[in-house]
Amino acid sequence: MIAAGIDLGGTKIEAQLFDANWDVADKRRLDTPKTYDALVATTAELVTWTKSNAADIPVGIGAAGLIHPETGLALTSNICASGRPFPLDIAKAAGCDVTYINDCRALALSEAVFGAGRNRHTVMSLILGTGIGGGLAIGGKLPTGPTKTGGEFGHISASAAILSRYNLPLWDCGCGRAACVEAYCAGPGLERLALTMIGEDLTTRQIADARHARTSQVWTVWCALMGDVLRNLILTIDPDVITLGGGLSNMEGVAEALSEATQAAQFAGFSIPPIVLAQGGDTSGGRGAAYGAWLEQT
Repeated sequence: MIAAGIDLGGTKIEAQLFDANWDVADKRRLDTPKTYDALVATTAELVTWTKSNAADIPVGIGAAGLIHPETGLALTSNICASGRPFPLDIAKAAGCDVTYINDCRALALSEAVFGAGRNRHTVMSLILGTGIGGGLAIGGKLPTGPTKTGGEFGHISASAAILSRYNLPLWDCGCGRAACVEAYCAGPGLERLALTMIGEDLTTRQIADARHARTSQVWTVWCALMGDVLRNLILTIDPDVITLGGGLSNMEGVAEALSEATQAAQFAGFSIPPIVLAQGGDTSGGRGAAYGAWLEQT
């Protein structure tokens, strides 16, 4: 075994062992606990399991949220770790060092090295699910800045012009601000758009399935908001490729729809980079975390 990755989400924690070809050799999955002490213990249990297979391998953990660069405390919304020294507590419980990476950044790293961004210099990822986040890999590595907040694309402000055009209110976001794009374009936000615009309580799949009929305006607004965000990211970073992951990326035709919306938002006559689905599927985040830990060791 060359490395291990742990994909820690709101519903499950999966440990994956990777061989020298970076293929999954073995894996183990447990439900995500709802209390902090149990969360630490369960994650440490999976770290120990990986070490029992190969004691010297590096272990990376990919999880949602941020770790404050000065205090080491977590800021999370879908796991019960906010305000706690989560990476440190895992390492203490497991009795070994671990590498902790935001799950969206782990996806970007995995796709840059092994997936849709292979042989591309600047690879951006965008996770579309119950929240929105992303990451950037340059030359097969994750750049780091002083605040460690790079990639929180969901908390870019939604376009005021689009909100005004469709008479949409300024919705509060879970981060404490108002009118973040996540409040409108993450899964719950898309469902809220449907309820507000057409008065129907629909799932994201139902909205996508009816995009050419009764939910057409909802779909148009969602794509316009996302196209505006992607255009702003392109203007700022100009990546070679943008890879999409998360539950909403499973909606049929979403990469094509967002490519069209982004091109419509772009300067006239200028192109956009390819917007494609992540190739790694369920293994991508765990593999990115494992690879990040391996890079730290080499």
